[in-house]
Amino acid sequence: MPEKISRLRQLFGPAGIDAFYITNPENRYYLSGFTGSTGALLVTREQSYMLTDFRYTAQAAMESPGYQVIEVSGTYAAVLFRLLKENCLFRLGLEGDHQTCNQYFNLSKVRAGVEIKPLSDQVEQLRMLKDESEIGLIEKAVSIADLSFAQILPLIKPGVTEQEIALQLEYTMRRMGADGPAFKIIVASGVRSALPHGVASAKTIAVGDLVTFDFGAVYQGYHSDITRTVVINSSNLRQKEIYKIVLEAQMNAIAAVKAGVCASDVDWAARSIIEKKGYGECFGHSTGHGLGLGIHENPSLAAKNDTILEPGMVVTIEPGIYIRNWGGVRIEDTVVVEDNGCRILTKTPKEKLLVL
Repeated sequence: MPEKISRLRQLFGPAGIDAFYITNPENRYYLSGFTGSTGALLVTREQSYMLTDFRYTAQAAMESPGYQVIEVSGTYAAVLFRLLKENCLFRLGLEGDHQTCNQYFNLSKVRAGVEIKPLSDQVEQLRMLKDESEIGLIEKAVSIADLSFAQILPLIKPGVTEQEIALQLEYTMRRMGADGPAFKIIVASGVRSALPHGVASAKTIAVGDLVTFDFGAVYQGYHSDITRTVVINSSNLRQKEIYKIVLEAQMNAIAAVKAGVCASDVDWAARSIIEKKGYGECFGHSTGHGLGLGIHENPSLAAKNDTILEPGMVVTIEPGIYIRNWGGVRIEDTVVVEDNGCRILTKTPKEKLLVL
């Protein structure tokens, strides 16, 4: 944690602040290790404070040894500005993307001469680069998802509902050690597979259906994300053709991932394949996203993102083709950016359209 705090303090000068107030739960955990549900951090150039109520003071002292724990019995705003006054600090940075209007208004009422500066993505920028321990936790979350999908494959058959499969998949991931699912599990079959975020419904899976699974596990706070598309009993030529195009696009994007490459170039590596085949209008989302403590983190592998990839970034590669009233295909892996390429964490096979 001290190294992360040090990196955060290096941002104070460019941001024009003397202290930073952190309320986002993921950022709070990243910087302190505190797992409680209520609390905030105040980081100054010299001190690190954990503000929380009576329920969590003992827990905070155990989990965040580098922080001075301050018990909040009234309002967080009152305690915050008392600490600023005691330390003669007058420029406070806030997580502008995570403060509600009411929270900002309440802070403004009692700021007593302190300049408040809403900032965006300060901690999130630090979180883009994962250390080896973080990558190890993501890799474990990926492994749980891989192994769980392999176990539930025999259950995917005609007559079973999407919700039944999603429930069994979540149960299996939890049984294998997951904290829970990374997000609401997507199981989209038949024409519903054309819905990029078609969460599991009461629809019954039928012979000939394409079925898209998009899911992940959370392990010790870190997320995984995988998508696979299968077909039930038998496949036709068009299903095989669409799958082949998406797989080619995905593999081309994976081959483009390495340190020094622009995020938009990875997006184009996938998108150019799909456009060349005449399905550009059927691929309307970005090629991938970062993940870690959040399921969607920076950097986004999108057409207008000029972020340069660096070693230690963890991203997904997930192109897709979605055809209304017919169906869709998406394939997604999680990869770690390295100096000369990337390391694919996802192990579930994808070499051909799997017929169940």
